[in-house]
Amino acid sequence: MKRLVDLTLSSILLVVLFPLFVFLFCMIYLRIGSPVFFTQIRAGKDGEAFTIYKFRTMTNAVSKDGKLLSDEERLTPFGQLIRRYSLDELPQLVNVVKGNMSFIGPRPLLMEYVPLYSAEQKKRLSVKPGVTGWAQVNGRNSINWEEKFSLDVWYVENQSFRLDMKIFFMTISRVIRPVGISQQNQATMERFTGTRDDQTDVINQADLSTEKKIVNAYGQSKIVYEGKEEHNE
Repeated sequence: MKRLVDLTLSSILLVVLFPLFVFLFCMIYLRIGSPVFFTQIRAGKDGEAFTIYKFRTMTNAVSKDGKLLSDEERLTPFGQLIRRYSLDELPQLVNVVKGNMSFIGPRPLLMEYVPLYSAEQKKRLSVKPGVTGWAQVNGRNSINWEEKFSLDVWYVENQSFRLDMKIFFMTISRVIRPVGISQQNQATMERFTGTRDDQTDVINQADLSTEKKIVNAYGQSKIVYEGKEEHNE
């Protein structure tokens, strides 16, 4: 059922949004240059590698010694604009059509992160990654990796059509009124280097302390962060 919805909706959107694709393609080519698309190997369901597609937002500028400059230095003003409204993610509709991704699910991350996941965090790999997800509408890049993974796992353990629809409409709200585009004082999300045991304990305690809050909100026992849930719009 979910695959049918993904395939139908992504196919329709590719047709409806084709003029926007052409416009963004031309603008990126003129303002940033070629290639227009950014591709990267990411971890999909069960950790299987696939190629993700995005519109390019950064230049390939390098330092005198030939090393790429920082993300902040390479991110262009036009790139910041399309990131702000998540337009750089639109090519992932092709990933949805191909079956690599779903509309809703944990975001696909770098393959090099997979060995760093704890046993709990690896649960996020048990479903297809999504164009948007529970962590994206509850903080996106403004929350740390441990919070993000905990929200991903919560989604995996509580996924339903109702929850997917909630995330879908919350995503529309976040696109119209963007929040959490990047971490504080950084152009993009810092790299994940693994979770210490004491960090995991803190996250688990936070989950338990907010369970009553979620029972009141949903009418059933579902655990998410109290602070993030209060910011839902």
